[in-house]
Amino acid sequence: MSVIDPPATVPHRLPVRNLVAASAGNAVEWFDWTIFALFSTYFATQFFPSDNPTLAYLNTAATFALAFFFRPLGGWLIGRFADVHGRKPALLVTIGLMCGGSLVIALTPTFETIGWFAPIVLLLARIAQGISTGGEVGNAYAYLYEIAPEDRRGRYSSFCYMSTGAAILLASLLGYWMSSTFSQAFMHEWGWRVPFVVGAVLGVVVVWLRRTMDESTEFTDKVEGTEPVKSPLLSTLRDHPRAVAQILGFIAMLTLVYYTLTNALKAYASRPLAEGGTVGASESDTFLALSIGLVVFVAAQYPFGLLADRIGRRNQILGCAVVFAVITVPLSRLVTDDLASLILVFVVSLGLFASATSVTPAVLSDLLPVNLRGVGIGSWYNIAIALFGGTAPFILTALTDAGHTTLFFWYIVAMCVIGSIVMLTVPDERRGTALHRKAAQ
Repeated sequence: MSVIDPPATVPHRLPVRNLVAASAGNAVEWFDWTIFALFSTYFATQFFPSDNPTLAYLNTAATFALAFFFRPLGGWLIGRFADVHGRKPALLVTIGLMCGGSLVIALTPTFETIGWFAPIVLLLARIAQGISTGGEVGNAYAYLYEIAPEDRRGRYSSFCYMSTGAAILLASLLGYWMSSTFSQAFMHEWGWRVPFVVGAVLGVVVVWLRRTMDESTEFTDKVEGTEPVKSPLLSTLRDHPRAVAQILGFIAMLTLVYYTLTNALKAYASRPLAEGGTVGASESDTFLALSIGLVVFVAAQYPFGLLADRIGRRNQILGCAVVFAVITVPLSRLVTDDLASLILVFVVSLGLFASATSVTPAVLSDLLPVNLRGVGIGSWYNIAIALFGGTAPFILTALTDAGHTTLFFWYIVAMCVIGSIVMLTVPDERRGTALHRKAAQ
């Protein structure tokens, strides 16, 4: 009797072209978004009156925060567009808005030249970027999730923050090189414009890349050609209220920690003592420490994505939240003007936090069906970011000026505790309870 050999297993091949197009665009989006915060100490007094530096810093931080409140609008508008017409065209729209905003900021004259028109133009450019980022996040997350095999969603998901971290690393390295090479006078007068020009140019490259990417297979199979959901945002509240609450609670924790580590902490550490700072570390030291931390952050994304495919994405994020609730306050005491201490803070915090960010796109996408994923993630995710992430630099600056910096780090601890509780309510995706599976049955 003959024995029939089992069919050979076909080795998995990464869709490199699609991954590069999605990830490169995401990277440019976050490069453009991040340079505003990282270089704000140079241009704050260029867009606002220079006779009161503290007020100029607060106004710049407020502009940074205000742009976040337009992200839910972008998540709703562009997310709805993506849920009807596809992820690919939506991702082309987002990159155009982001890089156009960067070019406007790079070319806007200073307050001394055009008066209050300068901060108005700055705000309008940031609003455009806020709308862009709001649309990018939900759809980039959904796209990577939807093109991934079910047992590799953690690994595919990791490409999102791998590209995000690489973009912030590039911005930080550029800041380190420029702050170490050029004079403070040059950086305040003209140097800060260079990163915005770089971001605008990179956007042209990404438009070309995204024109050749394939549409999401899950969108094509399940949504394309079907009747769009009426009132989709209301539908997420009415039909999936638990998922909405989980998105808000989880992202509140994630975004507060993320924007503290990648934006607010650098500005807090490098703010000059003569201008109201309490640490007084040099610009070059803080850029270098952040850059080293981001190298670890980027390198850890894929390994953590691989680990999550084995132990569960929900479980991995829960562990990260608990650890951060314990270490945040002790680590904050190491934020000094000593380079070694700064490197330790950024390496430990960003390295550990990669365990959560690596699988965030997949965790969020699991919570909503494909025909509501763009608008659902885009809107509720960005509402949480506007409230907790975008306000982080402003709150830290305000509490520092009031002499209560430690309260900010206890605020992070409280949000990590809340995030841990929320993650306990999220189903373990390995048990087949995700909404996308229910919808397919």
